[in-house]
Amino acid sequence: MKTVAGAFLLAVLIAPVQAQTLPGGFVFLRDIDPTIIQDIRYASSNNFTGRPLAGYGGAECVVKREVGLRLKAVQQELAQKNLSLKMYDCYRPARAVADMVAWSRNGKETAAERRYNPAFAKADLFRLGYIATHSLHSTGAAVDLTLVDLTADNSGKFDPAKDYADCTAPAAARAPEGSVDMGTGYDCSDVKGHTATDRITPAQRRWRTMLVAAMARQGFVNYAKEWWHFSLPGAGGPAYDFPITRAR
Repeated sequence: MKTVAGAFLLAVLIAPVQAQTLPGGFVFLRDIDPTIIQDIRYASSNNFTGRPLAGYGGAECVVKREVGLRLKAVQQELAQKNLSLKMYDCYRPARAVADMVAWSRNGKETAAERRYNPAFAKADLFRLGYIATHSLHSTGAAVDLTLVDLTADNSGKFDPAKDYADCTAPAAARAPEGSVDMGTGYDCSDVKGHTATDRITPAQRRWRTMLVAAMARQGFVNYAKEWWHFSLPGAGGPAYDFPITRAR
């Protein structure tokens, strides 16, 4: 009996440490639907800054609960076609947005950074509408995502030491995405990344159309300059700055 009581007491003491309470109606997406693939780029070096952004202490998709439930509904529809959503970014702490601003103004432009914006300088990203100084991501109502064909070989891994072609190049030459070919890589600040561009192939157009349609059926609205960016009107609110940590 003492052993059982001791184990129970230990569980009670440990539980509050393991449980995490998120503010403002936020949830970890994996608690809503663990089948949705996550590749949170700003928690790694695989993004346009080449390093993790401030506030990304864990590679976790955090969203408002309503957003999570609707993403689950999208995932259930896609599963019937052997497809899955893949999350690139979800809630973005305000400090990460400030980090992006500082990065854009540091006066440096490396070859790795140019892969994401081959046509113009990174200092112009905000003026041209590719990055916002006040992001909907910080409200929990916006997400960046793509589609994964679950029947395909998605084993390609990003190698930070490799000299990849820029984000507008054919899929075989640019950094591996582990997803369907949408015509550009994620975070490609280029006209080719605009959702309705005519500079992509018919097959790439069909993938984009499928993604936009599936998201629209759950109320999500696409941002015209980024095929990967969607927001849920009315689900946001104030911008938050709490850091992202691991779900458990």
